[in-house]
Amino acid sequence: MFVPSDYASGYEKARLVDADLAARYVEHTTIGDPDADALANDLASFGHEEGARLITAAMNEDDASLKDAPQSLLHFFERCTPPPAWVDFDAFAPGVRMFHRNAPLVLGGMAGGTLIEGFSTNIAKSFFITGRLRDQGVRRLRQNNRHMVEIFMPGGLRRQGDGWKLSVRIRLVHAMVRRLLAQSDDWDAEAWGAPISAAHVGYALTAFSARLLKHLKSLGGRFDQEERAGFIAVWRYSGYLLGVPESILYTDEEDALRLFEIGGMCEPPVSMESVVLASSLVQSAALVAGIEESRARRKLAHYVYRVSRALIRPPLANQLRYPRYPTFGVLWFFRMQNRYERYMSKLFKNRARRNNNLTSLFDVSAFDEQGITYT
Repeated sequence: MFVPSDYASGYEKARLVDADLAARYVEHTTIGDPDADALANDLASFGHEEGARLITAAMNEDDASLKDAPQSLLHFFERCTPPPAWVDFDAFAPGVRMFHRNAPLVLGGMAGGTLIEGFSTNIAKSFFITGRLRDQGVRRLRQNNRHMVEIFMPGGLRRQGDGWKLSVRIRLVHAMVRRLLAQSDDWDAEAWGAPISAAHVGYALTAFSARLLKHLKSLGGRFDQEERAGFIAVWRYSGYLLGVPESILYTDEEDALRLFEIGGMCEPPVSMESVVLASSLVQSAALVAGIEESRARRKLAHYVYRVSRALIRPPLANQLRYPRYPTFGVLWFFRMQNRYERYMSKLFKNRARRNNNLTSLFDVSAFDEQGITYT
């Protein structure tokens, strides 16, 4: 098995804990997404407008418009359209309810914990090179929020749901970026493996699901075991649509946390790219929330740094060069504020309407007038 040089040291350590999982993780750092990559290569010869037209037709199951489509496009959608036997749409419902009840905390846990932890790995390399977070951080976060909103809408992961379409769209974007990075002198395959590898998408999925549940609990989220399982199940199917091969796709929460642990051990130390992207995420949070006045933005950024440091723990925060704030009592104070807001919303209906979770989700998500585009 070829081991990219950045992973050699971590792999040796991870093998002592779980040799099989460590080997699978490192093996998948050299694998992209064969079906999506073949489609990206074929679409490159069609031009942007024609490629977008073909993808739109396939997304909308407009077979009449696919007469001249490449075989790779037909094969791709044939493979990802039927849900696997393990998908139980009814089991998603408790997780959907939990997401909407705890929506502001989910967004907080994602921005201050999950995304930061994800970008502390070599995942940061591809995002840094493309500039997607440095130059378009606000839109990138809003798009991330939109994807979450749609997969946690009732029926969102059905074939015609926007959650299904956005998951597959992200998969195709990954393939396009992977194709461009593989041709770029900036990408060091000997050291880093494949751009946006199957290992990294699988690792990110464990962070979005099981790891996010841990952060949600720390922030005061409320959910029972059935809701917990439903939340994990929604992300698992979305991960399948994102192209994570079943050889590295988690089966349940415990399996996801194990992959997060072993995958994290295999990853190299925090890089400068990770430091830059973590800072970009924190600084973008205020703009995503609609705060443009500079003093208010700085104040919110300092607060996000405090909460994030408490979520990801000081050792990682120090590696990411966070300001060295004390974390004692930070999460307790956050939970108390959240309880106060819930209590006041129960007492005053006008306040509850102003703080409506669904409206708040829409406010921080990317919605384009023309709908989902595939250019």
